[in-house]
Amino acid sequence: MSDFDPALTYSSYLAIDELLQLQRPLSDGPEHDELLFIVIHQTYELWFKQLQHEFFGAQKTLEAGDTYASLAMLGRIRTILKTCVSQVDILETMTPLQFNSFRGRLSSSSGFQSAQFREVEAILGRRDAKMSGHLPPDAQAEIALITNERSLWDSTLAYLSKRGHSVPERFLKRDFNVAYEANEDIQDILVFVHKNDPESAMICERLLDIDEGLQEWRYRHVKMVERTIGHKSGTGGSSGVGYLASTLFNPVFPDLWAIRDRF
Repeated sequence: MSDFDPALTYSSYLAIDELLQLQRPLSDGPEHDELLFIVIHQTYELWFKQLQHEFFGAQKTLEAGDTYASLAMLGRIRTILKTCVSQVDILETMTPLQFNSFRGRLSSSSGFQSAQFREVEAILGRRDAKMSGHLPPDAQAEIALITNERSLWDSTLAYLSKRGHSVPERFLKRDFNVAYEANEDIQDILVFVHKNDPESAMICERLLDIDEGLQEWRYRHVKMVERTIGHKSGTGGSSGVGYLASTLFNPVFPDLWAIRDRF
């Protein structure tokens, strides 16, 4: 039986009519630049949704020992992060005066409240109460589900074990609710992997690409906020630039950075 639907169109498949109704400026007029602000942030949320989809897929392929499928997904994730960075260039075309023409309408809403980005952080291994305490109960519950499972790094350790590397059992069956901490035993294994297992080493380098890409996005985000509002408090009650700057240069995969001087 054919799945062909003659009534299906580009517009209906992508729900274009509904999509274009989701941008609802609140300012009087409305202010010209508010639409850009909305479109950019809605686009970020779509990319966060896709990132979660790719991360979960990569975890499955890693745990199955499928190197090439994992490489493809991890490479896609890095490219999406590059796109997230490039969107900052568009947002920075808006001057502080243009942003402040509608900023007051945002009330307490803020990117600080993005549940999806917190979910991405959870997949990457963040495990602390501060990451979700300010979010609605349903968002907190979703993040709690993620933190009960393996992080991307835990899935990578499972992959390395499946490849025959002697990852200690205490890492493979640890409490996933607790944040992973860099470990010299794992670093020794990673050095061996890089010198003796080129395919696994490629996986590690893809992860480092993602780590670097996330740090790049954080940096550009900090500078964009500083450029736009200086050191004012964030609309969501955060310290604004101060909070964002505190997230810089915190690697997601510290073991991969720790071994750079051992080759």
